[in-house]
Amino acid sequence: MLTTAAPEAVNLDRRRLLTTAAMGIAAAGAANLFRANPAKAGENDLIRPFHVSVPEEQLADLRRRIAATRWPDRETVNDQSQGIPLAKLKALVEYWGTGYDWRKAEAKLNSLPQFMTGIDGLDIHFIHVRSKHRNALPVIITHGWPGSVFELLKVVGPLTDPTAHGGRAEDAFDVVIPSMPGYGFSGKPTDTGWDADRIARTWAVLMTRLGYTRYVAQGGDWGSLVSSAMARQAPAGLLGIHINLPATVPAEIEKALSDGGPAPAGLSEKERAAFDALSTSAKMGNRSYAQMMGTRPQTVGYGLTDSPAGLAAWMLGHPGFAQWTYSAGDPEKSPDEVLDDITLYWLTNSAASSARLYWEYGGRSPVLASSQRTAEISLPVAITVFPGESYQAPETWARRAYSNLIYFHEVDKGGHFAAWEEPDLFASELCAAFKPLRGNTSTSN
Repeated sequence: MLTTAAPEAVNLDRRRLLTTAAMGIAAAGAANLFRANPAKAGENDLIRPFHVSVPEEQLADLRRRIAATRWPDRETVNDQSQGIPLAKLKALVEYWGTGYDWRKAEAKLNSLPQFMTGIDGLDIHFIHVRSKHRNALPVIITHGWPGSVFELLKVVGPLTDPTAHGGRAEDAFDVVIPSMPGYGFSGKPTDTGWDADRIARTWAVLMTRLGYTRYVAQGGDWGSLVSSAMARQAPAGLLGIHINLPATVPAEIEKALSDGGPAPAGLSEKERAAFDALSTSAKMGNRSYAQMMGTRPQTVGYGLTDSPAGLAAWMLGHPGFAQWTYSAGDPEKSPDEVLDDITLYWLTNSAASSARLYWEYGGRSPVLASSQRTAEISLPVAITVFPGESYQAPETWARRAYSNLIYFHEVDKGGHFAAWEEPDLFASELCAAFKPLRGNTSTSN
């Protein structure tokens, strides 16, 4: 996901009708989120251990498809204005087929406790690491697109064992990292209505099922929308949220961006910088991928599901991946991390199912205070602004959007996938942001 305030090219009337109908169905079953398969309801309620073990034949098939890639002609420009340059993508994909080792990625996942549980008719995959420190604060952290649980693995150590990373025992967290529905090893929805609100309700059930009676939530990219939806819903036990893609854009800025007009008078320097960044993003069409997935996820899914090179190009086109180096010849900036993420999408066949989340969302901008209904959030909200994010939210806008803003901090490094890029800084931000919400944290054994 990336931010812009430009209207999306979708039929909003049709989408609102579909979404309203779907959410009506979901709301009718909100009191019982275990409705999908009565014959297996008891089994679905269980928390089952999970271990990743991809059959070798699937990896061999991936390598065969990569070797058979039919490449297009080289772009006719010397920049990325036409998309990912052929030379850059070809180097990565060739390394993917000959040098990359998925088994190392499996080992990363299997080094952490993983589980499955059935909620609202879907199997939900999640990582759950309990801290050794007493009174650790439970936190559920949600990834985005084209990310996955891989983008959050490096923060597990600093959060659960802060003393081993130069921190204090009283800043420890229990960490829960679920794969969103349609992503990774979680189940793929077969009905409509799986938007951020429904995922938020699912996460609340998950935390209750884990025995947590007091906890916090964190998210960037799609995770910001899910965590914000949790804050609006205010389920029992949720103390507050931390987000790094806040919906702070006020109504007058939204109107100016929508009209394509000049910036309103009287903006501060930071407000004007944020306006200019959003305006430039809208004019350059930086969310074209979101428009395509938001209107035709099934059509987009055919090519992404059939071609590893196509999937890699599509995911690398996300501006948030711009900080990664894709050349296998640079040992200090290995492409392995980004290939872990792309390979997970490939092996779980989740290109189309993950794209449908954009369709469910109906083209609403993730940064507009109105579309994210921030006025309905009364729980404490904490925000960290990373300099590499698509726009730097001004504190003045943030305080207008969130009536109970308890923490706002601008840091000097990190971008859209902050937990992936700067895990130690990200962990320290969570420690500082949630410090006022700690106390006698009650957890299960």
